[in-house]
Amino acid sequence: MENKKPLWKPGKSRINNSNLTAYLKFLNKKYSLDFSNYDELYNWSVTDIETFWESIWKYSDIIYSRSYDKVLVERKMPGAKWFNGSKLNFAENLLRFKDDHTAIISSRENFPDYSISYSKLNSLVASVADNLKLMGVKKGDRVAGFVTNIPESIIAMLAATSLGAIWSSCSPDFGIQGVFDRFNQIEPKILFAISKYSYNNKKIDCKEKIEGIVAKISSIKKVILIDEYSDLNKVDNKSPNKINDDKFINFNDLCYSTSNKIEFEQTSFDHPVYIMYSSGTTGLPKCMVHGSGGVLLQHFKEHSLHTDLKREDIITYFTTCGWMMWNWLVSSLQVGATLFLYDGSPVYPDEEVLWEKIETHRITIFGTSPKYLTLCQKTDLNPSKKFILTKLKTILSTGSPLAKDNFEWIYNNVKKDIQLSSISGGTDIISCFMLGNPILPVYLEEIQCRGLGMSVKAFNESGEAVFEEKGELVCTEPAPSMPVFFWNDDNEEKYRSAYFSKFRD
Repeated sequence: MENKKPLWKPGKSRINNSNLTAYLKFLNKKYSLDFSNYDELYNWSVTDIETFWESIWKYSDIIYSRSYDKVLVERKMPGAKWFNGSKLNFAENLLRFKDDHTAIISSRENFPDYSISYSKLNSLVASVADNLKLMGVKKGDRVAGFVTNIPESIIAMLAATSLGAIWSSCSPDFGIQGVFDRFNQIEPKILFAISKYSYNNKKIDCKEKIEGIVAKISSIKKVILIDEYSDLNKVDNKSPNKINDDKFINFNDLCYSTSNKIEFEQTSFDHPVYIMYSSGTTGLPKCMVHGSGGVLLQHFKEHSLHTDLKREDIITYFTTCGWMMWNWLVSSLQVGATLFLYDGSPVYPDEEVLWEKIETHRITIFGTSPKYLTLCQKTDLNPSKKFILTKLKTILSTGSPLAKDNFEWIYNNVKKDIQLSSISGGTDIISCFMLGNPILPVYLEEIQCRGLGMSVKAFNESGEAVFEEKGELVCTEPAPSMPVFFWNDDNEEKYRSAYFSKFRD
């Protein structure tokens, strides 16, 4: 490492003003811990894991109605029980801000962009939650989304989880059978569905798909249809809705309520909040259930400490609602940042569209994939010459490894002074194992660091840790973001087979 020249090094000001530096000061004050570098901090976080995760609970100012009796009941995998005895609500933590600061900027093909404040977001979630309650949605029920990356999807998720219900979504580019294979396993009571959307200037009508899905999944009692486009600031919510016996209801009809106060159902730390899915290449997709508290702590750690996300930041990730990066992005609300949601093709009307949005909306953190960066490179695009990108401070990339060409293209054509973070994780933990780091340099073809609290190693075929050679990625200590269980897996056979069959203690 000493002989390599970094592509980027954080300046003294960036290091001093980073959330990670503030966290180090917090550890020193609260726990009398003094680390001289990131390696020391990381080694402590995967050794004294109980104290580390307790420090994240405290540093994140997590909202709860009852504190924990014990951080970790049993340090084992599987079976670790985190923050036993605590009571909280997932949506309450994401909706902690209620001011006029912009919460969401919505952008989609062939329609004007618009913004929603945190105050408006809270009001809309309150209305939709009240109406879901009228439909009989309660704690533990499943609410599914056949949706695109728009504000309505976030509002539906927050409304459902505020009631203690469980959210699961997939992208409308899935076929009927693909949706059935996923949602039928979890038996949702309510389905939110986009009626039509545009992609690459092609209008896609979802009516037949929605009817086909509803016909095949008998558990669905109500279908909430989302219009192709609505500025939710202008939706009439002054007249009572018409929640009736009709199976199909328009989303905008849920935006009326006599109350603007959300009653957040309190749940245990590991109460299910999301159900995610494996690819389904070997049989039906596995249904991975993630607990509310684990997602909150893990995402806060990754956003605040590793991504250096602050309230003044505007963050985006080019994603669908069928990829875990959507769930990851939405948790940025916990920090009070602004989410930029893009729904459409990244190459319509041309390859410059996302860079133009970055300039227009002064986006500071841009999440993408090596595939997109390679596409930009092949079109000889030079964003630095065409767009003002002074506010852009970090680019995140995941989905596949960043190639040498991707690194070089960013620093030659986008910006010299930028943190390029190759991050890696997965649906299994709805988060990351390896991440960026605002106080460390960026080197060609390297990920900056292992994530705090994630005991990541590479094992050879004999189950021995290896360095600088290919191996099987493993995490050897429990973390709160592990799936709490698989749906319909009473004996944990699928769970154990997926994660604990290759290497045994």
